[in-house]
Amino acid sequence: MIRSALRKIKNKLKLYWSINWMKTLYFNFKMFPFNVAKKLPVFIYGPMRFSALTGKIVIEGLIEKGMIGIGQSYEKNRASAGLTEINLQGKVVFRGYCQFGKDVFLYVGKNAVCKFGNMASIASRGKIICEELIVLGDYARFGSECQIIDTNFHDMIDLESGEKIPMHQPINIGDFNFVSNRVTVMKGTKTSSNTSIASNSLCTKDYTNLGFNIVLGGIPARQLKSNIQRDWKGEQQMMDKSLKFKNRS
Repeated sequence: MIRSALRKIKNKLKLYWSINWMKTLYFNFKMFPFNVAKKLPVFIYGPMRFSALTGKIVIEGLIEKGMIGIGQSYEKNRASAGLTEINLQGKVVFRGYCQFGKDVFLYVGKNAVCKFGNMASIASRGKIICEELIVLGDYARFGSECQIIDTNFHDMIDLESGEKIPMHQPINIGDFNFVSNRVTVMKGTKTSSNTSIASNSLCTKDYTNLGFNIVLGGIPARQLKSNIQRDWKGEQQMMDKSLKFKNRS
């Protein structure tokens, strides 16, 4: 009993000292009105660079301390290269708890909107570049080194028709999507609920016509399996408990 209590105290202290309190206080009071900021809904972990904080953050629903963690160490690897960077010029919407791993890059352009569902996550060295609209559903969880990019960055022209190809297109990732490591999701990608995506895949189009409970994979991605999904029922309670503990020091 005593050992268990001491272990809990030790974990709490370890968590407390892992938070970058200076950046956490600055970010919250910069991005939220006082009555929200004082609740500290966002915890910053480790080194952090703010390239721009001229945009807006909206939290829908109940606001709790540390419900959004940026730079968290929740994976097997613990070391950080100190590369976490946020460039927020547009609007970000959180619909509940959210996790960002170590060394992530989040860019939201001036007129862009980026939405995160409850328990959505981007693991270490992940990258989100949003110039128009990116929506991640509830429990849309991305592995390490994934990229979600809704733009080509440059104008492209169809030489046969002479038409310009749209530079930006929205991305919409469904609820309970399990995305493995090093997956690239490009403009125009849409997935249904309970879609899994294999490592090192490239997603470039609307896959919702394939239905639910499928596995995508390849370059470009195509359907590999059907009637299969991550065991969310077996993991969800543990995942919720773990994240909410880590986000409450």
